[in-house]
Amino acid sequence: MTPASAANETTKLEFHGNAAGALLPFLLFVSGVIAIALSGAPDERGFWPVLLAALALGLLLAKDKNRFSQVLIEGMSQQIVMIMITAWMLASIIGVLMTQTGFVEALTWLAAKLELSGTGFSLAAFIICCVVSLSTGSSFATILICSPILYPAGGMLGAHLPTLAGAIIGGATFGDFTAPISDTTIASALSQEAKIGAVVRSRLKYILPVFLVAIIAYPLSNYLLTEGNQQVQQNISGNPAGMPMLLVPVFIIFLFLRGKHLFHGLLAGLIFGIALGLITGLLPPEKLLSLDRENFVARSFIIDGINRAVGISFFTILLMGMVAALKSSGLVDRVVTFAAERNKKAKHAESWIAATAGAAVLLTTHSIVAILMVSEFARHTGEKVQISPIRRANILSMVVCVFPFLLPYFIPVILMANTSNSGADFGIPPVSTLEAGLYNFVAWGLLVMVILAIGTAYGRKADQLTTP
Repeated sequence: MTPASAANETTKLEFHGNAAGALLPFLLFVSGVIAIALSGAPDERGFWPVLLAALALGLLLAKDKNRFSQVLIEGMSQQIVMIMITAWMLASIIGVLMTQTGFVEALTWLAAKLELSGTGFSLAAFIICCVVSLSTGSSFATILICSPILYPAGGMLGAHLPTLAGAIIGGATFGDFTAPISDTTIASALSQEAKIGAVVRSRLKYILPVFLVAIIAYPLSNYLLTEGNQQVQQNISGNPAGMPMLLVPVFIIFLFLRGKHLFHGLLAGLIFGIALGLITGLLPPEKLLSLDRENFVARSFIIDGINRAVGISFFTILLMGMVAALKSSGLVDRVVTFAAERNKKAKHAESWIAATAGAAVLLTTHSIVAILMVSEFARHTGEKVQISPIRRANILSMVVCVFPFLLPYFIPVILMANTSNSGADFGIPPVSTLEAGLYNFVAWGLLVMVILAIGTAYGRKADQLTTP
């Protein structure tokens, strides 16, 4: 038994019904979220009761209820949770700032000058998000920066909204898999003892076919699904006055490229945006803070931005508590151990690596946690049948870049649906979590690619020949 396994045994959280008892709360959560998503609920606040019900079921099934409560709170209070919530609040405030200073109208004006239709704008949004995600290495940052700006502008141009949302999250997925500074790339490469540069170069043969399909699929989907095959546009004359605010996302991306922390980049970008808005006169001082003494209310675009982030913030806190309880049960470790005993050939080993990574990400809802959980299994399994470190890293990354960007209970999809609320100020309805994931053609492409790569051995020899 490894030290890690021994540590897991001593801290293991036991449930009535053993594995079934550990899994039941998670199954209740997933089935509830899917049911709500299928019914067209556009807001993650609707998931709160389901999560609380799942946590209550977990408490009832836990043998040591004090230990369950402790694990839950520890999961909720992880540093990564606080980083995500703080980032979402800051990015939401920036999104409101960009809206109120006229940047969406400026983008609309630019699109009108370039004679872009909703179809053309959906394609442009995808390419912009690919560039941003490659630059920042962060799918979260890409959605947070781009969606509050591109979604309402595309909506005003008559874009098919689910396709537009899919283009934005698709661009975020592209960088999450490909960028050398992506945490997914770094975790998969280092966990398999491969050099990051070599891994990134090797990924071109997997991602380029997906990219080519996506740049055809997004405009085609938009054209076919727009009512009457017409680009129904609202008043798209726009106003170029807000164009100076373009400097805000450029400044934020610049800070990320310089290696600044997510909190640093977003807070500095917000400060810069407020100063720029005040100097140019695009942000009236009363929008920064005003007091309604008659109703005892403070008004500010900052308050509006934080309010928009409340839904996903509480969802994340509750979800990470439940995931911590599931991990503490040892169920994921058992899945890995089961898979380790069943592989003989390269194709079998790759199938088990993909299946185990898929199970881990479905159960933990976190790409990096899933990679780290199965990394030792993937390394030992691959080494036994001479699968190269680069090939193993690529399979891991492809798998964990599929489900989190497709399924309605994963944070990237919920974040995309949440940020689509930015269209409310322009009469543009939001998309549901189901719609946001369904039209992510990059994630669907990666799913097809990993199946083809394992089934036909596509890329295996090339990865083997690449210096790890």
